[in-house]
Amino acid sequence: MLVILSIFLIGCQGIDVSKISDDDLNRISGAAVVCNDPYIRFGSSCCLDENSNNICDNDEVVKISEVETQKPINNVNTVETSEREFREKIVKDPVILIEFADFECPFCGRFYIETLPAIEEEYINKGLVKFEFRHYPLSFHPNAQKAAESAECAREQGKFWEMHDLLFEQGVQGGVTAFKQYAQKLGLDTSKFDTCLDSGAMVAEVQKDIAEANVLGIQGTPGFLVNSKLISGAQPFSVFKQVIDAELN
Repeated sequence: MLVILSIFLIGCQGIDVSKISDDDLNRISGAAVVCNDPYIRFGSSCCLDENSNNICDNDEVVKISEVETQKPINNVNTVETSEREFREKIVKDPVILIEFADFECPFCGRFYIETLPAIEEEYINKGLVKFEFRHYPLSFHPNAQKAAESAECAREQGKFWEMHDLLFEQGVQGGVTAFKQYAQKLGLDTSKFDTCLDSGAMVAEVQKDIAEANVLGIQGTPGFLVNSKLISGAQPFSVFKQVIDAELN
């Protein structure tokens, strides 16, 4: 059975949400198990049905399944994992690290500057970890929502991560005006970008991430999932290393 590991440190606190229920935990854990043919589902793992009877017998091997964060949760269709991959190299069963963040949150900025580079060097660039980013703009950060939409508008032109980096490195204080300047700096089609941002075309995409975060029990930023293990706050690299190494082993 999957176990949720909570590690708490100071972060940007969001809207208070009710505690996740046991039913939701079971549902989320079950949704995370994906068994590729010829394996079939066996609890929280996959097994090879050698007798072709669609039953895992005692003499048949139970294997660890491929884990993906493809839900929907409460009929919310999240963007597929393949569109979220960050400098991925193809390996068997990489660990999936998902960050829920707010571009205006200083603790998210701390993770980006101090911790993410070490995770990249140790794991992501070696193909051991896939890093994915989800939006969780907090209501008391006035520029966070539009910053998240800016990243999604840039994604439409293949520059999500470039915009992601600029938003953390240059800041969001300038609001929409600054985001449009970032788009120009990245060489985007500014007419398309401006229309996307001004029209609110990406509001729904951001709201999907928020809905997913709330169901998973994310209550502040940054919040992370390492496969099924929850890490809260701007934790140092050593904390991520401990959890990632345990998942890899």
